[in-house]
Amino acid sequence: MGLAQKQPEPSTKIDGSLTSEYLQTLTLVERLHRQLLDVVKNELDRTSYGAINSVQALLLFNIGDEKMTAGELRSRGHYLGSNVSYNLKKLVQTGYLSHQPSPTDKRAVHVCLTEKGQQVRAIIQGLFDRQLRALEPVANVGAGDLQKLNGALLRLERYWCDHIRFQL
Repeated sequence: MGLAQKQPEPSTKIDGSLTSEYLQTLTLVERLHRQLLDVVKNELDRTSYGAINSVQALLLFNIGDEKMTAGELRSRGHYLGSNVSYNLKKLVQTGYLSHQPSPTDKRAVHVCLTEKGQQVRAIIQGLFDRQLRALEPVANVGAGDLQKLNGALLRLERYWCDHIRFQL
């Protein structure tokens, strides 16, 4: 049996508290993502930008001042392929993004924010800035807490990538 196919022995006991914490983490990650989308959508509605959805607003935020291809957005933001393509097409059609062919790869198209897209990005940046100012006094979450959380999430992400790559 190769290394990639190695599974824990059936007789190996799994710590019950580890199981409980892992399942809670999976639930929280999924729930937090949905809540982030709801928070962004609420801000868009509040500021009369309800014509785009929260996923599209976060795409605009993540593009920022750069020129990117759909492939770069997928690899940097881990968006689903068809989801990125669909949302980019909609954002170009509605004037939030402009696009131009890549000078080096005729199959690729670079997108960048228009003035309208920059306005949405500024709204999302303002939302995050307000949240950052309130994070410690209201939620009792400081930089050290976030560093520890981010470290654990990065290790979990690496584990999941290895799980897929090496079929663990």
